[in-house]
Amino acid sequence: SMSKATPTRRGIRFGTTFRALSHRNYRAWFIGQTVSLIGTWMQTMAQQVLIYRLTGSAAALGMINFVALIPLIPLSLWGGSLVDRVSKRKVITITQSIMLAQALTLALLTLTGRVQIWHVFALAFILGSASAVDLPARQAFTVEMVEGKDDLMNAIALNSAMFNMARAVGPAMAGVIVAATGEGIAFLLNAFTFLAVIISLSVMRNLPEPPAHAGVASDLRLHMGQGVRFVNENLNIKVIISIVAVSAFLSMPYSTLMPVFADVVLKESAQPVVGLLCGPGNARCVAPEALPLGLLLGAVGTGAVMGALYIASLRSNARRGLMLTIGTIGFPTILLLFSTSRIFLLSMLLLMGMGFVFTWQNALANTMLQVASPDDMRGRVMSFYTMTTQTMMRLGGLQAGFMADWFGAPFALGIGAAISLAYGLLVAVRFPGLRKI
Repeated sequence: SMSKATPTRRGIRFGTTFRALSHRNYRAWFIGQTVSLIGTWMQTMAQQVLIYRLTGSAAALGMINFVALIPLIPLSLWGGSLVDRVSKRKVITITQSIMLAQALTLALLTLTGRVQIWHVFALAFILGSASAVDLPARQAFTVEMVEGKDDLMNAIALNSAMFNMARAVGPAMAGVIVAATGEGIAFLLNAFTFLAVIISLSVMRNLPEPPAHAGVASDLRLHMGQGVRFVNENLNIKVIISIVAVSAFLSMPYSTLMPVFADVVLKESAQPVVGLLCGPGNARCVAPEALPLGLLLGAVGTGAVMGALYIASLRSNARRGLMLTIGTIGFPTILLLFSTSRIFLLSMLLLMGMGFVFTWQNALANTMLQVASPDDMRGRVMSFYTMTTQTMMRLGGLQAGFMADWFGAPFALGIGAAISLAYGLLVAVRFPGLRKI
């Protein structure tokens, strides 16, 4: 691979940062995913506004996370096993089509004014089922699109940059669209964006064939068991998964509580900003409260994009373990500071910094796991990883929702971040080997 743009010793060359895009299949994926993810984040944000409008409770915002969790555990292990046996492209095409139908249904219900809270929960269950299979498939598919492990860290970092760019742009766009037109249009636009992924998958060429011997469905339990055993016997993989799991349970729920921070905690200090964008007396906006939320989520996304592009620019022999450690300690530290802030602009700055270090933790954990797992095992290892992180994140959203209803959002967030930080420090002391990778 020396013939491709070789990175200079000093400085960051553009060719290095985006080198995974030299692969045709990855390029198609990158464009399709960017469009789709902006839609997904618009839907996520609009759905939070819708639930808060229908119920007015932080616990309900936590519950929606839980609903998507129920199908997750059985389906992701099965999905990981499936991904190691059949064409990943086929799996992803089917899951994305289900998600398209889900978004369309939600849009029609909302636009006709028929939507009830149980509809939102039922559709979240369907989306959760499709995601359980979709996530590990997408993760394990990356290696195939970039043809090997050389550009893998770069592709994962670019995936993360793309994901977080969407997370910056999506909610901000949704904030404007929902503020002006209500939630239904955001759901409808999301439905259309899934076509981008389905088209990008259909134009891919020369993907590796799934292993010929793998079509046997009778030993499914055995096949799933092998994956679990591989993870269990590998200390570094276990430690990395545990770091991300603790962080997902205690630190990640900040996003569940964001509507509360935007609407209650930082309401006073956000007023000048809303006045600036919505005009005097908020005359131009239907739902001005969507704006501060969009801006806060946008700040996280902006920081995360910068953090991801920084990782994408690293040489493939970089000290991943050390950066993972910095991310693991930095993320909850900044979150603790955020939970004490009552100044809107300071909160936005803190969230940018948090986005930056959060990506270090996430993209590096992901890369280290994929590099550590053999090709025929990668779907199962990644399904274990996505299952753990998604489960913990959704349970975390639930615990944070209830804690916030009882003790207030700042306390709920602060206590989670403090425990998370303690665990990060414990790992840094107990497993110094991890920093050396």
